[in-house]
Amino acid sequence: MSEAVIRRMTEADVDGVAAVEAATFPTPWSRDAFASEMRNVAARYLVAEMDGKIIGYAGAWIILDESHITNIAVLSDYRGQGIGRKLTHGLMQYLSNLGAAYATLEVRKSNAVAQNLYVSLGFIKLGVRKRYYEDNGEDALIMVCDHMPEVDPDFTEAETVTE
Repeated sequence: MSEAVIRRMTEADVDGVAAVEAATFPTPWSRDAFASEMRNVAARYLVAEMDGKIIGYAGAWIILDESHITNIAVLSDYRGQGIGRKLTHGLMQYLSNLGAAYATLEVRKSNAVAQNLYVSLGFIKLGVRKRYYEDNGEDALIMVCDHMPEVDPDFTEAETVTE
């Protein structure tokens, strides 16, 4: 088995990302929602790809120095291999490179595995959103990380570079 490659999501990845989403969440975002995110100037997404197959993805919105992680998912057959960590850390690096001073997210109160990952990456629990999840009314924990990775001095992104 080859190693997962983490890269920026493109429009060609929308079907693969939507398939990961549908296999992961009880109330998944639609394919059209991901296609729309590709045109959203505030959105940035990464994919994990192995042998030409999208096996995971992570996305966020960034406005000025604020970022909000919207989704992180890895297909069940590939969990426990560090792919979620690589995606999340890669996304945090990307957001930092774009000027984010911190990142926030919501996570199911029952999802201890994800919470442990986020804590290991520097997130702290900040509060609770009562009955946040539509499928079962479960509460979400609000988590935040205010010490992002150091900015990569060689980072450039065509649509964000100004002369």
